[in-house]
Amino acid sequence: MARKHVLPDRLKPGLTLVFCGTAAGRQSALQKAYYAHAQNRFWQTLHEVGLTPRLFAPAEFALLWDLGIGLTDIAKFAYGMDHQLPAGALGEKAAASLRARIARAAPRHLAFTSLTAGRAVMGPGAGAGEQPARLGDTRVWILPSPSPLAANHWDIAPWRALAKAVREEQRLFNPL
Repeated sequence: MARKHVLPDRLKPGLTLVFCGTAAGRQSALQKAYYAHAQNRFWQTLHEVGLTPRLFAPAEFALLWDLGIGLTDIAKFAYGMDHQLPAGALGEKAAASLRARIARAAPRHLAFTSLTAGRAVMGPGAGAGEQPARLGDTRVWILPSPSPLAANHWDIAPWRALAKAVREEQRLFNPL
């Protein structure tokens, strides 16, 4: 019997951008919505940097597809803070599974929403910002975590750089 994902993958071909976390947090698992903790900066930041035309609520996460944005996590079968995840939840098997899902969807951009998530897939030396390596043709970004637990490391600048790159690319594909 196949195990059910804590949160559904919101991946499909043709997406401009996919955000990837480590795993759903406790509140996200309880509410069955991405980035659902009331103090998580994810939704506010998307709006502030211009990736969404309005502030979305976590329960509206499915509407992001209409904007060309997808959502996923590395650990699909566990939830909680990174240190609470079972052994291997962010290991090579989970990273390989994410790489395969991204290869199938082939978004133009993949943005990890924490250094931990980014390093789990891109390697321990990866840092914040756009990565020199791609996954296929997908440009890869590592962003500071919007989690309230990472507030002392918060920096919106890499989120702004991602939004700028997405907008510039959209102008190339849709010149008007």
